[in-house]
Amino acid sequence: MEYLNNTGRQRLGDALKEAIGEDARLSIIASYFTVFAYGELKEELSKVSELRFVFSEPTFAKRMEREKEPREFELRRRDRERGIGGTGLELTLRNNINQRALARECAEWVRRRATFKTARQAGLIGTTGTYHVDNPREESEAFMGSASNSFTLEGLGYERKPDVITGVSHFQTTQEAMGLKAMFDGIWDNPSLVEDVTERVAAQIETLYRENPPEFVYFLTLYHLFRDYLDDAEEDPVTSVEDFADSVVWNKLYDFQKDAVVGAIRKLEKYKGCIIADSVGLGKTYEALAVIKYYQERNARVLVLCPKRLRDNWTLWTNDNDDRNPLADDRFSYTVLNHTDLSRYYGKSGEVDLEHLRWGNFDLLVIDESHNFRNKSTDSEKKDRYTRLIEDVIKSGRRTKVLMLSATPVNNRLLDLRNQIELITEGDDAYLAESDGIPSITQVTRVAQQRFNEWSKLEDGERTTESFAAMVNADYFKLLDVLTIARSRKHIMKYYGAATGTFPKRRKPLSFKTPIDLAGELPSIGELNDMIAQLTFAQYQLLSYVRFDKVADYEDRYGDTWGKDFQSQVHRTAAVANLMRVNLLKRMESSVNSFRITLRRILEGAEALRRELDAKSSGASYDASGWDAEFDDEDDAEEFEQGGKVKVDLRDVDAIRLGQDLDYDIFQLGKLLEYADAVTPERDAKLVKLKEFIEEKARNPYNPGNRKVLVFSAFADTVDYLFDELSGSLSEDLGLECAEIAGARCRTHSLKLPRTTFENVLSRFSPVSKELPERERAKGEIDVVFATDCISEGQNLQDCDCLVNYDIHWNPVRIIQRFGRIDRLGSTNVQIQLVDFWPDMELDEYIQLEGRVKGRMALMDASATGEENVLEGKAADEMNDLMYRRKQLEQLQEEVLDLEDVSGGISITDFQFDDFRVELQRYDAAHPGLLETSPAGLHAVAAIPGELRGEVAPGVVFCLRQNDSSRDPKDSNPTFPYCLVYVSQDGARVSAHTQPKTALDLMRAACAGCAEPVAELCRAFNKETRDGSRMERYTELLNAAVASITGMQEEKGIESLFSLGEVGSGAALGFDDYSLVSFVVLR
Repeated sequence: MEYLNNTGRQRLGDALKEAIGEDARLSIIASYFTVFAYGELKEELSKVSELRFVFSEPTFAKRMEREKEPREFELRRRDRERGIGGTGLELTLRNNINQRALARECAEWVRRRATFKTARQAGLIGTTGTYHVDNPREESEAFMGSASNSFTLEGLGYERKPDVITGVSHFQTTQEAMGLKAMFDGIWDNPSLVEDVTERVAAQIETLYRENPPEFVYFLTLYHLFRDYLDDAEEDPVTSVEDFADSVVWNKLYDFQKDAVVGAIRKLEKYKGCIIADSVGLGKTYEALAVIKYYQERNARVLVLCPKRLRDNWTLWTNDNDDRNPLADDRFSYTVLNHTDLSRYYGKSGEVDLEHLRWGNFDLLVIDESHNFRNKSTDSEKKDRYTRLIEDVIKSGRRTKVLMLSATPVNNRLLDLRNQIELITEGDDAYLAESDGIPSITQVTRVAQQRFNEWSKLEDGERTTESFAAMVNADYFKLLDVLTIARSRKHIMKYYGAATGTFPKRRKPLSFKTPIDLAGELPSIGELNDMIAQLTFAQYQLLSYVRFDKVADYEDRYGDTWGKDFQSQVHRTAAVANLMRVNLLKRMESSVNSFRITLRRILEGAEALRRELDAKSSGASYDASGWDAEFDDEDDAEEFEQGGKVKVDLRDVDAIRLGQDLDYDIFQLGKLLEYADAVTPERDAKLVKLKEFIEEKARNPYNPGNRKVLVFSAFADTVDYLFDELSGSLSEDLGLECAEIAGARCRTHSLKLPRTTFENVLSRFSPVSKELPERERAKGEIDVVFATDCISEGQNLQDCDCLVNYDIHWNPVRIIQRFGRIDRLGSTNVQIQLVDFWPDMELDEYIQLEGRVKGRMALMDASATGEENVLEGKAADEMNDLMYRRKQLEQLQEEVLDLEDVSGGISITDFQFDDFRVELQRYDAAHPGLLETSPAGLHAVAAIPGELRGEVAPGVVFCLRQNDSSRDPKDSNPTFPYCLVYVSQDGARVSAHTQPKTALDLMRAACAGCAEPVAELCRAFNKETRDGSRMERYTELLNAAVASITGMQEEKGIESLFSLGEVGSGAALGFDDYSLVSFVVLR
């Protein structure tokens, strides 16, 4: 007997080679058998007459259904079964790529020469790592090792972990080996100890070279990337709650919406919160209603917070006796309040008595348009809406789950997301430290913002989603993935397939530029803008005129409500004045009627203040009542209203300076009003053009018989004007029934309705999408609706096929949201048209105008309110940086934009994995154990879908695993230690490992639903590779994939030395530092 240290010249494998003679009988007890160990000894194994192999622990054993083994035993068993295809140090790319040909040889040999048995139960066989060679014509030999000496490359000594020695006792004669042979025979011949599993082992080996269905390899890839999700996943929400699967709302959802609902419920259960950020037109409201239904079935109390203009939308679903409610049978019951109700402590909101409301008694809080809560107070003494929401609703009383809805993209300010996330975390910065390894949410978002700022300075061609993914810290993507669900319109169309229904085709937008006055007697719009820019708007900033000796009085009086110090108070009133300047400019762009109304109100206010100044009034302020409809933004209207509460004793002001400014404004306003009054409806070029367009559309519809048109304006006064001037003539000339919706004000021209509410009007305008009963449809429909943005969100109006923006909202997101009313999944219209009315000026001039206005807006100081700048803080949503604004306007003139297309923005839809996790969970439930026991290294050949052929080059998607996960390169890879890379046939990188969603989306499109191998493609691949024996070309592509990964890691490592963020391991990784999990050849 001798001792072998299983290294160098004393390797067990080499000793076995020497011991195996012709027609030898080989007997092995070990925990693993791999094809790579077979490959190392295949020449010698070809000489044996028989292999008898015993798995020392249950492997491939049949189990009774009633037998439930401990989870750790089950994981080990499945690891042994999966290990047929390689384990431990064997899993290198060099081995993986040749696995298929080797497996084919091994399977043929096993079926001819080998018999496999396994221990029936754990612990029955105490010996493992034992080998016996029975040579008929020479000395028999045996080897006894330990569990480390399995039939693997590592166990045989061909691979070795540093500083690890797995010694083996070598019995060199027949006499010495007799004891081990007798022990083996005793186990082999005892049916109570072992059972035959030869067929199952052979079948597992065959999986390594068989033709695999693309769908199976796709889900196998998902399994490796997201297996932790399966471990964490609790019972299926759909089946766990009685009657939920039968609810009306659940059965109205498309598959992608159901995926969002399941994902949201899981996040609400695990993290107590979720943000659904699906793009416009994808049905976030219905997704939220399904989540509400789930919790309602569990007797949860639900509060919905929404903007005031959307309140009626939400309350309709709770009216189970209303025939306009298609979800009446679900009997929704929840409380609806406005966002602004958080600023109120008394009075009623609808039927809710705010004074006695138990704010902290809700189990689920749903916040529609949650981006309105992106700014929080920095003043610890002030309790704003955000603070009250956190303290009185979420933290108070029972633990409240928070579901937020927002279609606004992550644009220039990534930090906006942090404040919304804090509604979930209750301000706990380390909330995700234990569950997801994110030690500080604030730090992650701060670093991401800095990286975004660097990215935004790149040249246009370099500023791509891929470059953003490479620059930004991986923890930020993890944060998005953990708490948000976001899919884009393009994503759904590409990757969910035709089963989701179809979107209508978007025609190229029509852009109309019209002057204000058909008679041409008015100054140009640019000149009018300059006159507006020169106004002082003194009446809205009286604090600016207070004499120095009276400053202390106002600093004390308004210190708690308007600003901490006088300078802050002055800045805030200056900002209110600029609000009015901006508002007047917007209303001039909207319609001459709105412009005229606002000019008159401002002029009357200035004249009244001049009279008060002459009379030395003791308590002057501007009248803020009734102005809310004249602003296109609720926050602006509220700020203006608050400014009206600041009263100034006119005996305390510099009367001369104030009087001069008022006199100047009165003169200029008078001239502007004279211009506006001159433009009658007959001279209003924009109004005339709209009438001509509607008439032409009615005579030549885009879809047969569809004469419907939806006209949007930001201002109720414009909508009133359009209805008053056009509804009569359109009815008389073309028989078009018109209606107006402007907040609480709704009118129809001739159609008689029991109650002229906006829901009744919209039901007649879009009866199919609103599921209006036939008996009601017979009473008449509405063809043209003039509306404000009170219906620009949360409404499905897809019966209509034409939308007109009568004014261009300064926030491009609002334009996209408006179009989302008709550009919806499942529309019966083949094509739809967007029409935009633009100011009659060149784009550069328009950009400069906005720049001048923005410069004035920037006067406001953040210290004024203790909050982030009310106007400047909306930079991402409203004005945007001018470099982006130009592109937005240019794009809007040429194409219909999606939120994710807004120039300079990044959509969080690019970094979401929830759909894949939900798909994986369903597949795994339908095929229990299949993925868990499948070996690594499998492949499939799939066809690139027809709709993607023009934009996707043929190539290979490789899923690799970094073998040593402790060497984290910190390279922004959200699926580390797995790397997903798509390389084209010529070796060029198509998608980087730092943005795996691109490759996953492509795999889904090519593989999902393809449940059988594609015979023609497989034949071509086998011919090219000679059944896997000539894989040189694919080794080259693998090299290209690894080079892509390591190249990016090295760049990231160098960057990290000179910038903020975590520094990776720093060690360069090579070809054999990765193992091949799976690959899909796309042709």
